[in-house]
Amino acid sequence: MVVRSIRRWWVLFTVPTVVAFIVGFIVPFLMGVWLSLCRFTTVTDARFIGLANYRAALADGEFWHALVYTVAFTIVTTVVVNVAGFAVAYMLTKAIRGANVFRSVFFMPNLIGGIVLGYIWLLLLNGVLSRWGRSITYSGMYGFWGMVLLYCWQQIGYMMIIYIAGLQALPGDVLEAASVDGANSRQRLMLITLPLMMPSITVCTFLTVTNGFKMFDQNLALTNGAPSNTSELLALNIYRTFYGRTGFEGVGQAKAVVFFVIVALIALIQNRLTTSKEVTA
Repeated sequence: MVVRSIRRWWVLFTVPTVVAFIVGFIVPFLMGVWLSLCRFTTVTDARFIGLANYRAALADGEFWHALVYTVAFTIVTTVVVNVAGFAVAYMLTKAIRGANVFRSVFFMPNLIGGIVLGYIWLLLLNGVLSRWGRSITYSGMYGFWGMVLLYCWQQIGYMMIIYIAGLQALPGDVLEAASVDGANSRQRLMLITLPLMMPSITVCTFLTVTNGFKMFDQNLALTNGAPSNTSELLALNIYRTFYGRTGFEGVGQAKAVVFFVIVALIALIQNRLTTSKEVTA
């Protein structure tokens, strides 16, 4: 009966989603690729100039600095967020008093908007650094670690929820069998729990990698690229190129297309690597 209803009404539920995806993603994406090959100030006055925008984008030293800066930021935050998120989830799935309260506390930062978080952490970090006559915008390194702290503080609780769901779904009989066979807690964690948690690790790693590359609003609020754009992540560099430099709209669009290709390739490689390590109970 259910199968018959699905076959009869599937168009009603599928078509609106497909149309929304085409209108909201496919069409803007294709227009963006076209505009990256044009010189324009508005969509209606675009003039085709070939690959000139891409040559200008790849010749921009600040673009390459932002790319390297973003890759380093993403690597550090992906490791820290996932290790800390899993550790917190592992502790909070044990029988400890107030576990639900701790889960809520760790998750709360994810509910705060990035711009708000950026300004809050700007005040906090400047308050600490002022003791040494410094500020978060004193150097690109200060901005880097400030954004790492901000991002990790925000994301750990979200990844914790995903890891908790994965830990609670683990087959208890496998863990019990390992205990009976004499495996200690460390062996059960490394040889049984982690391999069975690979689907959750795949999801969390994918989210942290893509979110790390795409981070914009926290960067804008915390440092705005200061000093001299040395603390500028790639998304902010693209924004500044597109909106801050007259006549460079096409270059900014070309950077956005390159950015998309880089993130897509890295996400696909990461997903393939982690998925290949998944096992079934």
